[in-house]
Amino acid sequence: MRLIQWVRFSWDLDQLTSLAPALPAHYHFALASQPNEKEVRAIIQRSFAHDTSWSYAIHEVGALLEGWLAAAFAPEHNGVCIALRHGTRIIGATVLNPDPLAEDHLAPGPCVQLEYRNRGLGTALLGEALRRLRESGLSRVGTTAKSNGPARRSSPTAPGTTSRWRCSAAPAR
Repeated sequence: MRLIQWVRFSWDLDQLTSLAPALPAHYHFALASQPNEKEVRAIIQRSFAHDTSWSYAIHEVGALLEGWLAAAFAPEHNGVCIALRHGTRIIGATVLNPDPLAEDHLAPGPCVQLEYRNRGLGTALLGEALRRLRESGLSRVGTTAKSNGPARRSSPTAPGTTSRWRCSAAPAR
């Protein structure tokens, strides 16, 4: 067994002032719908596959991803998927759960294609997700991220953001 360090983020959305991310003109956010499902699934799955910190547990992560994406695209669920587009191409995505009783409102967190990383796009996608969750009427949201993953690095440290650490075991490969 291998220990995984997790960090739990929670945001008080009333205290976060800047949730409108600035993007270059050729990037934009849009809701992803049923016709985009295949492309969004591929983006999110590749995002995890290219993150070497998940390599030993990629099969277990695949099952989690399937559940999150099924909830986002199933008509009977209230999940929302935001796509980050470069022109017409989807280059990033995140799934939101606007249910006030949900433990995790951003699962998975911002996922951006490898060739578009390190440009602030994951942080912008997170900001857009938090903005939309606030617009849905939530004042407090939370999510859990792997301590050394890309989502951890894109999380803002603005007032209203708190985090706590925990460990759990994952099967070694």
